[in-house]
Amino acid sequence: MGEKRPRLVVTFYTTAGAIATEQLCRRLGLEGRLISVPRRITSDCGMAWSAPPGLRETLEARLEEAGIETAGFYELPL
Repeated sequence: MGEKRPRLVVTFYTTAGAIATEQLCRRLGLEGRLISVPRRITSDCGMAWSAPPGLRETLEARLEEAGIETAGFYELPL
């Protein structure tokens, strides 16, 4: 198994928010992917967006601009 590296995990209240984030990030060319919410995080939706930690400020701004509601931002080793 490889070494775990820090990842930004964005959680959502709804699956629609997670899917909208994936579509937005693909359109903007931002790195990341949908994942299952890690067990150590609770979420109303079972999906999360995983991205490099350096994208946090960009993601926060773009998601707010797009009106996508998030449940939280976490930095975890994945």
